[in-house]
Amino acid sequence: MVFYSGFALCAALTGATALQIPLLSSYYQAPIGHVNETNPLVNSTELQDLISGDRLMVRAKKLYEIAKLGEEEYNHPTRVIGSAGHIGTLSYIYETILQLGEYYTISNQSFPAVSGNVFESRLVIGDGVPKSAAPMGLTPPTKHKEPVHGDLVLVSNDGCQASDFPDSVAGNIAFIKRGVCPFGTKSEHAGRKGAVAAVVYNYEKDPVSGTLGTPSPDHIATFGLSGEDAEPTLKKLEKGQRVDGIAYIDAEVNQILTNNIIAQTTEGDPNNCVMLGAHSDSVTEGPGINDDGSGTISLLEVATQLTKFNVSNCVRFAWWAGEEEGLLGSDYYVASLPEKENKKIRLFMDYDMMASPNFAYQIYNATNALNPNGSEELRDLYIKWYEDQGLNYTFIPFDGRSDYDGFIRNGIPGGGIATGAEGIKTKEEVEQFGGKAGDWYDPCYHQLCDDLGNVNVTAWVVNTKLIAHSVATYAASLKGFPERNLTVASSAYNEETKYHGPKLFA
Repeated sequence: MVFYSGFALCAALTGATALQIPLLSSYYQAPIGHVNETNPLVNSTELQDLISGDRLMVRAKKLYEIAKLGEEEYNHPTRVIGSAGHIGTLSYIYETILQLGEYYTISNQSFPAVSGNVFESRLVIGDGVPKSAAPMGLTPPTKHKEPVHGDLVLVSNDGCQASDFPDSVAGNIAFIKRGVCPFGTKSEHAGRKGAVAAVVYNYEKDPVSGTLGTPSPDHIATFGLSGEDAEPTLKKLEKGQRVDGIAYIDAEVNQILTNNIIAQTTEGDPNNCVMLGAHSDSVTEGPGINDDGSGTISLLEVATQLTKFNVSNCVRFAWWAGEEEGLLGSDYYVASLPEKENKKIRLFMDYDMMASPNFAYQIYNATNALNPNGSEELRDLYIKWYEDQGLNYTFIPFDGRSDYDGFIRNGIPGGGIATGAEGIKTKEEVEQFGGKAGDWYDPCYHQLCDDLGNVNVTAWVVNTKLIAHSVATYAASLKGFPERNLTVASSAYNEETKYHGPKLFA
């Protein structure tokens, strides 16, 4: 079965790092098209009725086959940026939209990105191997990709200043508390002081899953560690006792090119655009069928069914690359928008993880008090729809974990829905949604098992219908929705947001 072009497949198999598809413009503005008199104005109920679980699963099976293109390089299916699996994903999205004819214009926005791959890692502290130890995203390897030995040296404060690092860290392993500044800054300070590796431990019992961000020549091999695993070591170090360690990371960090794909209706007022997005990439560790294959596919299906209708306001679909590396694609897109183009986007809706197996119907708790005006109105649209269907819902923090973050920081109202990642489902949520208490919402989050068996089709259909409703509502009319201004997110949002994508940055 072929679902990517011969060129894209060739590029994938030869290890090309960027998909060569026609480039219209980084911010191509579609003209107002001629209304198709045979199509009715988009209607929410009618658009929702066209959503089918069978169609979603057909697309999921295609996406999993595409993920297998990554096996040669990574030894398992993956759609991480720079991989053949991601190149195939971009080709599939592009050709799906292309087949819809003149209803959409398509733009391919190429941008530089950083891709990291950890092949092996191990951290030994004293005579034990902490279970929570995990390499930071975009970490470099240990020297010569061999194990390094040293004593753990406790760093003062949060390791955000060079003066926090004692001279004794040279040739040893820096033991640094999470908090305040980016992990990359902590790693840089440790590297400049001569540490052979760094461990960032949590001040809470939970693990630390973070990224070093933009590569620096001073970064060193860096692990994250849960507060629970760190506590015994911390007590010993605070008492002046010696704790030795061994750190090993075999990894690579590469500069690549990758692509966002933007599809915009040729109909509808181009000065009032309803925008929604999902990310096209997975983590290295797996095929990402739920994260975020589910959102990618939901958008493709809604975009396909929307062609049966006319719209009053333009609808702009986006498939972002590099989300898993720290929202790279969406950040690049928003930062590239001239002020005039920024104002044309009336709102942005984020759809990341629509089908978690142990799901809850989650709404980002976006308010106008902390976010650009209109974010709360979008939140309330989701609330009303779930209530109208007789479905329960819950609120989750609007904390920068997905691609809405760049829009909020640049004054564009936003919000979204999700079904849960590595969070623990409560007994109360089992009463609301079913499932299993004490387990993750997605037990295969960021793992190899995020495959075709890792989606709840019931939740997926429900949320794709809600996506259709959100599109139909605002594509038909923005009456009553707040007008745009260029007021950026409040300082409280910036201060309280400690995530940039799925990983902590401080």
